[in-house]
Amino acid sequence: RVSEAMFTSPGPELVQLGPLTLRWYGLLIASAVLIGLNLSSRLARSRNLETGLISDLLPILVLTSVIGARIYYVAFEWRNYADDWMKALAIWEGGIAIHGALISGTVTLLLFCRWRRQPFWDVLDVLVPSLALGQAIGRWGNFFNSEAFGVPTDLPWKLFIPFQNRPVVYADAEYFHPTFLYESIWNFGLFIVLIVAFRLGMTKKLPLPSGALSCLYLFGYSLGRIWIEGLRIDPLCVGALPPACEGGFRMAQLMSGLLMLLGAAGLAWIYNQRRKQPDPA
Repeated sequence: RVSEAMFTSPGPELVQLGPLTLRWYGLLIASAVLIGLNLSSRLARSRNLETGLISDLLPILVLTSVIGARIYYVAFEWRNYADDWMKALAIWEGGIAIHGALISGTVTLLLFCRWRRQPFWDVLDVLVPSLALGQAIGRWGNFFNSEAFGVPTDLPWKLFIPFQNRPVVYADAEYFHPTFLYESIWNFGLFIVLIVAFRLGMTKKLPLPSGALSCLYLFGYSLGRIWIEGLRIDPLCVGALPPACEGGFRMAQLMSGLLMLLGAAGLAWIYNQRRKQPDPA
């Protein structure tokens, strides 16, 4: 029956080299970082930012973002780590939250830009296309780990989940929504929108003040995350327990709603300020 599924994970391990194990999740994250470094460096040159800025920033940003994403996840899932808190360090087993990465990454970027005396919004604008592309790539780590999937389904693109990875309430189900795929496609589409907007802004075909691209990312990513999160059966909950979060809130939806409003308000403010500026002519 596994062959009936359109998607079936081969497992989290890519190759075993003696005591060392190379996992798909780690390979995907490393690939996303390298691609992001190259892309953001090119965009930074277009914005006339300091040479070598992105290569200096990215290692620090990746480290603090991963740590923040893990702390955020563990904080909401502490019941699974309370008896063995050392498991909280096993990040290779999965369990990171993008909103934790966004919070810690933003703080890191603010401090870095203040230290290097760089314009925060311009630097953030050249990073967000790489962030969207990195999320599109990284979501496939959930596929190999058989995690972050949705409710049971019998759609043609259904995902087979091994018995040991299913929640108890869905132990008898075999096929689930591949929410990792939905978010990967959504983020790749967002990446295309951001890159096109960036290029149009550089050629003056689209007014794109500093910070507009970052606000567009916040709005676009959060809009997709809200509806995709509604399908997932492993949400981080406030005031309730998964899979349904009955009587409580799905934290990712709550955060996404706030960030979507923040992105929309930011765009409105940026373009309102631009209209108030006198015409240079």
